[in-house]
Amino acid sequence: MRILLADDHGMVRETISAYLTTEGRAAVVAASDYFEAMKTLEQKGPFDLVLLDFSMPGMNGLQGLTDAIQKHPDQAFAIVSGTAPNKIAHEALEIGAIGFLPKTMGAKSLVNAVRFMIAGETFVPATVLADGGATEESDFAKQFSQREKQVLSGLCKGASNKEIARDLDLQEVTIKLHVRTVCKKLNAKNRTQAALVAKEAGFE
Repeated sequence: MRILLADDHGMVRETISAYLTTEGRAAVVAASDYFEAMKTLEQKGPFDLVLLDFSMPGMNGLQGLTDAIQKHPDQAFAIVSGTAPNKIAHEALEIGAIGFLPKTMGAKSLVNAVRFMIAGETFVPATVLADGGATEESDFAKQFSQREKQVLSGLCKGASNKEIARDLDLQEVTIKLHVRTVCKKLNAKNRTQAALVAKEAGFE
């Protein structure tokens, strides 16, 4: 994964870069403001993902995102913020961002979210989705069949294969196959990780 991270706070840049490098084995290029980010993108892009801090110099709110998408329409952008209200996340998605990452996310959650976006999906935390936007959840869900969504819902509730099979009136071996397919689609090692990724994407 090649990622461009733009943030004006050195400690934040170093922390997120370390997460993505050690946990995600990503190659991270850092920039300290919007202008440096755009210059880096022109010189070294495209990247698998560009992470832009909402409040750094040069962003001018979401105007910077709008300009960046217009100049680089084939580049994937996501907003990173520790203070922006939930409505900013929804507006960013409407403009064309593929995700919104709170700076409060843990290392593993952050890496999972980045992988999810690089895979072509939209990522917004469930807490943000709960405030007026459910379209991103359907973007996540549409990669699954109806039965797979039912099984994934069971995983999110912590149900066993036997319990899910009983609830759906199916054979346990059938549920096992669906769990395997769901994990493969989410690039998850096991059912617990699959449930974690789904919850972080706002799936219930």
